Amino acid sequence: MFDPLFVAGGLSALAALAHIFMGGTEVAAPLLEAQDLEKQPKYIAYYCWHLVSICLCLMCLLFLWPALWGGANDLAVMGSLMAAGFAIWGIGLWHFSRAGLTLSDLPQGWFFVPIASLGFWGSLF
Repeated sequence: MFDPLFVAGGLSALAALAHIFMGGTEVAAPLLEAQDLEKQPKYIAYYCWHLVSICLCLMCLLFLWPALWGGANDLAVMGSLMAAGFAIWGIGLWHFSRAGLTLSDLPQGWFFVPIASLGFWGSLF
């Protein structure tokens, strides 16, 4: 039987793995190697990168806990709200920023749309 919370948890795990492994080489490593940034903003951004890693791992757990062990749909609602917020901010950032970003520059927001949709579907219905 199809379980939307299990799929949302799996997609969240993929997001976490992509963030940690792909983002580590494409974002975190170049950030630390940047010579034109002062130490404080560089390490605050690096700290925030790790906070996102933690959030993505916890979001996976918020979906998989009720999918695998039942009950606690409020956890899935929280994961869905997180995913919806990540989607809105990610899509809005490239769409409304004045940085000249394109979808190919910042596609991450769209990845959270199916996670939020499946999470809300599985937790509310």
